[in-house]
Amino acid sequence: MDAVRQEFDPPPTAHGSTAQGEMTTPAPNLGAPHPGAPDSAGPVNGGAVTAVGGEAAPAARKKKRGYGLTFWLATIWLAVVLICAVFADLLPVQDPLTPDVINKLALPGPEHWLGTDGLGRDTLARLVHGARVSVTISVTAVAIGMVVGGFLGIISGFFRGKTETILMTIINIILAFPALVLLLVLLAFVGRSLVVISLIVGFLSIPIYTRVARATTLAVAEREFVRAARTMGAKNSRVLAREILPNVVLPVAAFGLVAMGVVIVLEGTLAFLGLSVQQPAPTWGGMIFDGKRYLSEAPHVVLIPSIAMFLTVLSLNLVGDALRTRFDVRGSNL
Repeated sequence: MDAVRQEFDPPPTAHGSTAQGEMTTPAPNLGAPHPGAPDSAGPVNGGAVTAVGGEAAPAARKKKRGYGLTFWLATIWLAVVLICAVFADLLPVQDPLTPDVINKLALPGPEHWLGTDGLGRDTLARLVHGARVSVTISVTAVAIGMVVGGFLGIISGFFRGKTETILMTIINIILAFPALVLLLVLLAFVGRSLVVISLIVGFLSIPIYTRVARATTLAVAEREFVRAARTMGAKNSRVLAREILPNVVLPVAAFGLVAMGVVIVLEGTLAFLGLSVQQPAPTWGGMIFDGKRYLSEAPHVVLIPSIAMFLTVLSLNLVGDALRTRFDVRGSNL
């Protein structure tokens, strides 16, 4: 019994007494940090300090992440196209309307860097001057859509109620018409000048920008800074100008870059059908249309303007998608 009693008795303390009935104080851990002090060291992984919860490291990597090589190559190409469109008359290229029958369908060479078409006109000169038509129509149409459609979208998304119902009903009615058929009908009655085509395409793009601006406004209007401005008694005009507009313009502009590529393809389609600006003004779609008859003997006449249009549309999509990702353009409210 004494052996069993000794087995279950607590061991003696440092002063020779047992701990039975007494509260023993644990020895302090001098190496542990203060409970209120921040954990500055954190766990170390591979020589790098990892933040608490693993959130700061991914955030830092995301912050340092750039646009990438493809974005800058696309930007350079768009800059070249823009320079050609603006300074086409000042660039050292040949006359795009002067024929050279002797050298028609010539391959790329020192005299004609990109060859000639079926009438002997310099392909490089027509490509440079054709960029002016594509850029003018796309920029004008996108500007009209952004200004008018963006304004309607912000108004409908901010005020809601009957204003939103009336505006979105009109927008849905316009979207119900086939855009290409409506475009062809308007061109048949109004004409085919550069200004007319730009205005018609811009008018048809208004509903798309309205929906994009409305979706962005619905998301921004629920943010904390907008609610704070309303709580402080700011007028609707001030909230729209100071809080809503700056946060809607950039996403809509990023979407406009993507839509600009669609407009360039649309203009090329009209030119291929003979419904763009009248001849002999050079356009990329018109060059493709004129060169299709020589596709078997001189495919470069079609390939060169097709590649130029392809690279331009691809560059606009790459730049637009990168900016949309950066500005977090969500389409959940479209």
